[in-house]
Amino acid sequence: MIYKSRLKSQSWAGETIGILVLDCYYPFLPGNVANATTYDFPVRYAVVEGATADRLLYQADPTLIEPFIAAARKLQDEGVKAITGACGFMALFQKEIAAAVDIPVFASSLLQVPFVHQITGKRVGIITADSTCLKPAHFTGTGIADDIPLAIGGMETKEAFMQGIIANIGELDDDGIRRGVVEVAQKLQAEHDDLGAILLECSDLPPYAHAVQAATGLPVFDFITMINYVHETLARKPYHGVI
Repeated sequence: MIYKSRLKSQSWAGETIGILVLDCYYPFLPGNVANATTYDFPVRYAVVEGATADRLLYQADPTLIEPFIAAARKLQDEGVKAITGACGFMALFQKEIAAAVDIPVFASSLLQVPFVHQITGKRVGIITADSTCLKPAHFTGTGIADDIPLAIGGMETKEAFMQGIIANIGELDDDGIRRGVVEVAQKLQAEHDDLGAILLECSDLPPYAHAVQAATGLPVFDFITMINYVHETLARKPYHGVI
């Protein structure tokens, strides 16, 4: 068998997924998008310089597009086969990043919403870091049509989440965040009897997906379900078995 190099700029191989991460500082638990042990395959990270949670969530700073594109091109040059994000609010730049590189881009977990609605035929619950920051532009950027029924719950009222993640103090209360996200999920379910599934928008919430599912009995989608799905399309393996 003869092998050929994909890229002259690639000095190593084996990473299908490149991940754009924010410029932030707190513990990244297993299950978090920014923890490499979350995955059963190697991933590569690139920090988007200057992209803090404040600038992305609360300011929706349009000038961030330049460092986002620079980081995406860096990952492409390093040989990854697709690029994801590590914050659902990167939906703002999904189209621009995708247009700037030659490999697939799935910057936001919100991209799954149309799929989730199609397979359930029901309302999609979204648990977001801060519901006051989730705007129509985030839905437009990820192809969420106006006729898709949504139920949105935010973590902005949960002190453990706001202190551990948004305040960026360098420590977090794992049990406190778990209780908070379960409370938000149960509230959504209580308020919407047509809820078919829950999507965890925030990249810090997948460690609690199991707890959310245990509490609601619903399918739970997040960044990790999306990343695993795309990885499978890029690293197909032959089947073995008997007939």
